[in-house]
Amino acid sequence: MFTLSAFADEISPDPQQQLDVLKSCGVRHIEFRSILKTNVLDLTDLQIGEFKSLLQKHGFRLSAIGSPIGKVKIDEPFEPHLKRFQRAIELCKVFETRNIRIFSYYLPEHGDWDNWRRDVVDRMFDKARLAEKAGVRLIHENEHRIYGDDPARVKDLMETVLERVDSRYFGAVYDPANYVFCGFDPWEAWQMTKPWTIHFHIKDWVRGESHGRLAGEGHGRMAQVMADAVAMKYDGFATLEPHLLGGGPTGGVTGPELFPKAVAAFKTILDQVGAEYDSMPH
Repeated sequence: MFTLSAFADEISPDPQQQLDVLKSCGVRHIEFRSILKTNVLDLTDLQIGEFKSLLQKHGFRLSAIGSPIGKVKIDEPFEPHLKRFQRAIELCKVFETRNIRIFSYYLPEHGDWDNWRRDVVDRMFDKARLAEKAGVRLIHENEHRIYGDDPARVKDLMETVLERVDSRYFGAVYDPANYVFCGFDPWEAWQMTKPWTIHFHIKDWVRGESHGRLAGEGHGRMAQVMADAVAMKYDGFATLEPHLLGGGPTGGVTGPELFPKAVAAFKTILDQVGAEYDSMPH
């Protein structure tokens, strides 16, 4: 069962417009990355309370806190970053979601991952232990330029951290477009990482282009991966993050006109592969 969600800030910075468009698409979950051009971790308590009230009024829930945790250089001080991570944990409780999207750090200038792997693993382990204590789950996205942009390093990260942390508190996000963008075969990446995949980000990509494509129109081998996920009896979220007008380190843009087309294209793939999907809250 796929439960559809969305990075709604790709539609508009305005939260009401976000919900209006998603309602029209039959999507009632949001991966909360930003509103009002402000990152989720930087919003005031008042803004958080107002957004929560808006979600409740319209029958929406969160699939995850779409945090930027881990999108800093690995040699930067850990304590300030850990403080921001604690804010993400707090927001899980506010919004009654157990998922926090995270990343696995950028290299310092002229660095090499062989020299920084241990630091990445130690920081991820520290955060995973805090997540375990709080009863929340970290979901690691294979974003470009971080340690986990390579499926072999995602596998390494999962195996190493999960030696010491229960799998209920740490897992992988599979984003096919990010693998394409980084020069990996998304099907081979899926084969390497699917044992730990507990969450999907849905965007497709053509190598060399500067923006995403509708699901099924890029090199992401989306239908093949989704068919295999169905065979595995996948049960979790699939979050639309189309990037149809562009994307960057802080998010992407699709717009209110194109976003419904992105949802429809992904639903077509799910129908083709015989997937069950639920776009309404449980």
